[in-house]
Amino acid sequence: MYIEELFNLNNKVAIVTGGTGILGSAMSKALARAGAKVAILGRRKDAADALATEIKNAGGIALGVTADVLQEQTLRGARKIILDQFGGIDILINGAGGNMPGATIMPDKSFLDLRIDDFQKVVDLNLTGTILPSQIFGEVMVEKKRGVIINISSMTSFRPLTRVVGYSAAKAAISNFTQWLAVEMARKFGAEIRVNAIAPGFFLTEQNRTLLTNADGSLTARGESIIRNTPFARFGEADELNGTLLWLCSNASRFVSGIVVPVDGGFSAFAGV
Repeated sequence: MYIEELFNLNNKVAIVTGGTGILGSAMSKALARAGAKVAILGRRKDAADALATEIKNAGGIALGVTADVLQEQTLRGARKIILDQFGGIDILINGAGGNMPGATIMPDKSFLDLRIDDFQKVVDLNLTGTILPSQIFGEVMVEKKRGVIINISSMTSFRPLTRVVGYSAAKAAISNFTQWLAVEMARKFGAEIRVNAIAPGFFLTEQNRTLLTNADGSLTARGESIIRNTPFARFGEADELNGTLLWLCSNASRFVSGIVVPVDGGFSAFAGV
């Protein structure tokens, strides 16, 4: 009973931006199974609604909402819908993010070939797309002086990876922002507003699948290099983020703020020798 109470999210209202992606979907389902009412934010209403229906069919409570994490007005509109439907906001998962080919340096290119417009788009999507929802939805938390914000960082924030210069820079900034916002919220609005981040290792998603695997399912050279440097010798499964997620969302971590938790199969601890 004590463990159940410690991790209980009953009647909490959780928002997941980027909630229709592979990792976002897994987190949305986990939050619902833990008792939270989940608002799934995405640019495609049909995908958000489909996931919400799947969660409801499994006995959970969920709502699909259209919003763009880079457009303040759509976020404010989403906030109104969520408050009208669920009556509050307790948890924000900033899961929206991604990369672009123009912000990636391919083996036959160099830094001099970087497309700065694509670099800026990647930084905006990942960093600004974390900061703006934190402002809009964080207002509700500030009003009641209670809430949880969880950002999604990356292994690239610990160890800059070759090629993905835009993504690495943005995720490193998210880790820094997580620590900054944790202090800001606690000092100005109280210790019951906590801000942390999860740094996933290598999980196969629609965005990185062709970079890490071939059409026949075998590993690319980059995929092989990652597996060699991951002590668990495999990619992560989406639901393997959920234990850390529920810990950070619940009273089990009530004295934890300003940290970035690697969930990486040991990648960040491995020296490669």
